[in-house]
Amino acid sequence: MSEGHAPVLLAEVLAALNPRDGGRYVDGTFGGGGYTRAILDAANCTVIAIDRDPDAIARGQSLVAEYQGRLELIQGNFSELDTLVEGKTDGVVLDLGVSSFQFDQAERGFSFRFDGPLDMRMSKSGPSAADFVNTAEEQDLSRIIATLGEERFARRIARAIIAARPIERTAQLAEIVSRALGPAAARHPIHPATRTFQALRIHVNDELGELERGLEAAQATLAPQGRLVVVSFHSLEDRIVKRFLIGRSDREARPSRHAPEAQRGQKAFRLIEAKAVKPGNAELETNPRARSARLRAGERLAA
Repeated sequence: MSEGHAPVLLAEVLAALNPRDGGRYVDGTFGGGGYTRAILDAANCTVIAIDRDPDAIARGQSLVAEYQGRLELIQGNFSELDTLVEGKTDGVVLDLGVSSFQFDQAERGFSFRFDGPLDMRMSKSGPSAADFVNTAEEQDLSRIIATLGEERFARRIARAIIAARPIERTAQLAEIVSRALGPAAARHPIHPATRTFQALRIHVNDELGELERGLEAAQATLAPQGRLVVVSFHSLEDRIVKRFLIGRSDREARPSRHAPEAQRGQKAFRLIEAKAVKPGNAELETNPRARSARLRAGERLAA
């Protein structure tokens, strides 16, 4: 089932989640099914797996048949897992990376490695990346690329996009960005369009808003001693997860000024690791996509 998609930090995720016989777990980002399979193999437990991508749900039906009665697949957003899943759970795992299946399908428009329609929608609904780049004001384009892509040449890229519209293909956008950044950027080991594509994908799918809502939903559904395990892939995501867990940890000395007033002082988690867990050299050699992965985890305290 997970052929073509290597789950990142798999051993570390299992250690943090600690699946047990009779437990009930949520894989909020089913993707290629790697985490789900590993959880089901680790203990005689059940898994409710959620994914907003209908293709992922369709691919997962063979896994449902293989683990008779132990796996349920639900199409939906993990931000709604507290309403999609009835009752309390013993663990929630979230992998915030884009599935290799999505990156490797040209027609999904996630990657500049393949020419395809400039789409990037995980659920195949709502405005696409092409809709956004062809209608947005220059200042909005620049802000999104700078903030979500952490791209310091965002203004230059936004101007180039405006001048080249309409833009409908991934290769077309990648070429526009590359030309805007010039030959020096082309010599950099990271493709010049990487940050722009990241920004558009995050914006189109509201990934940061989804994460913030998903963390709240996970807290609501976890039983005491239930584990929340999150694997993120860039600093914007990791910052949100870190703030959420540390800000609600029993080890936090002072409330975060960023937390809503009603949540300040709320102690909901025990940190499982004091710092983010990173991939080891052995994993990086076999799976370079893991290089930016960070794992954070907490155990739910009694209410």
